[in-house]
Amino acid sequence: MDSRDEGPLTTQKPPIYIVSGGAGSSGEQLVNTVLAQFPENRVEVVLVSQVRQLEEIEKVVAQAATTGGTIIHTLVDGRLRGALLRLGQERSVVTIDLMGPLFSRLTDVLGREPVGQPGLYRQLHQSYFDRIEAIEFSISHDDGMKPGDLSLADIVLLGVSRVGKTPLSAYLAVLGWKVANVPLVMELPLPPKLFQIDSRRVIGLSIEPDQLIVHRQRRQSELGLSRASPYTDPAKIYEEVEAARKVFRRGGFSVISVTNKPIETIANQVIRLISRRFNEESRKR
Repeated sequence: MDSRDEGPLTTQKPPIYIVSGGAGSSGEQLVNTVLAQFPENRVEVVLVSQVRQLEEIEKVVAQAATTGGTIIHTLVDGRLRGALLRLGQERSVVTIDLMGPLFSRLTDVLGREPVGQPGLYRQLHQSYFDRIEAIEFSISHDDGMKPGDLSLADIVLLGVSRVGKTPLSAYLAVLGWKVANVPLVMELPLPPKLFQIDSRRVIGLSIEPDQLIVHRQRRQSELGLSRASPYTDPAKIYEEVEAARKVFRRGGFSVISVTNKPIETIANQVIRLISRRFNEESRKR
């Protein structure tokens, strides 16, 4: 059981237990939506997911009886749903069934029984959930964040500032790839983890200095900054580009040039490279 950790409760209120045969995301979303209407009252929410056995039902009912909690459930297994209703009545625990009434109505309307398979919606829409997970991962691992998680990424992008790491990460994430990107800044040390993970997943992004100067000058103009700075100094940029190449060689990382290429072309090159190495293209649709 995992509790939602949002700091100390302002008042001790009975908890809400979300019981599900799957991930419990539907019930959790509904409960959080309702709780948002009571902003001054903090209520502990306990998610009890992947429930398959009667013993698990008995355990959560006993806990709710002890704490005075309420059980919200999205069980599609009729046997477990019936057991939860019965045990709740026996222990004077309020149980709210989010699925049962709709199941009954659709059974009457459609003239057939539900299959009662937990997690079926997620299975049927797995590619969607994979993409959402990839997008969330890529956002939280942008620009060198959480370097300790680099081994969890499908792809790690490496490059200097304004080489296009963030937009490329976002584009690949929408296609279902978990992407982390790491900036190369001469004054800052690289995370040690970068050289400990599988180097075949690390892609260095190279760019011709002249084009990088244009990108950075445009960025400075957008921010309303002076054009005279080390960020756009040609000598400094040439030095940065050469330093990046040394990092690529040091790690034995593959390198893709982004000079004069649209993001779609760069992404296709990255995908082909990783797919060829790990045979993963079939799961990214």
